[in-house]
Parts: sequence; structure tokens; C-alpha cells
Amino acid sequence: MLKNRDTVMHSKPLWPILLLTLMLPATAQSSDVSKGQSVYKQRCAMCHGSNGKGSMAGTPNFKSREGLLQSDQSLLKRIKGGKNACPAYQGILTDQKIYDVIAYIRTLSL
Repeated sequence: MLKNRDTVMHSKPLWPILLLTLMLPATAQSSDVSKGQSVYKQRCAMCHGSNGKGSMAGTPNFKSREGLLQSDQSLLKRIKGGKNACPAYQGILTDQKIYDVIAYIRTLSL
């Protein structure tokens, strides 16, 4: 019996989902993925690629979860502040729109 329980508890397909669920705050859980996709296409796809693989050197590959294994608050801060060639979106996009984008880019690796 214990052997079965250990097998179920260590099932590899479930741990990324559990980890992602724990990392999502209530605001991201109420985010709109389709709105995020629209903003992503307008503001992000030119450098990060329409499929999230990155079309510019140095951009993270969202399809392989690169840069996504952090909390939504950390990603919000990074997007608002900008990094390297990526502009700062503080005052350009609302926090809700940024959370929508975060929700969308998290779907690119599924």
C-alpha cells in the first residue's frame, strides 16, 4: 500500500501543475487569457515571437518555460520595469493587462 502511495505522490506529470497553481495569486487566476493574447500580439510578439519562442537574441523562450518559473508578482515587476531591449510598461499597461499577458504567456508552454 505504501508503495502505491509513493508512486502517486511522485507522479511527474502533476508536480508542474501543482507548482504553477501555488505560484498563481488570486489576481492572475481571474486574468483573461484572450485579452492577454491580444495585448501580447500588439506589444510583445515582435520580439518574443507570436508563439513565444523569441525572435530576438536574448529574449526568453516562453514555450520552454524560460523566465516563467517565478511568481506573477515578480513577472509584473519585471514587465513594469523593463529589461534590456524590452521597454518598461509602467504607466503604459495597467496591472490587470499585465496579469492578462502573464496568464497568456503561461499557456504557451502547455
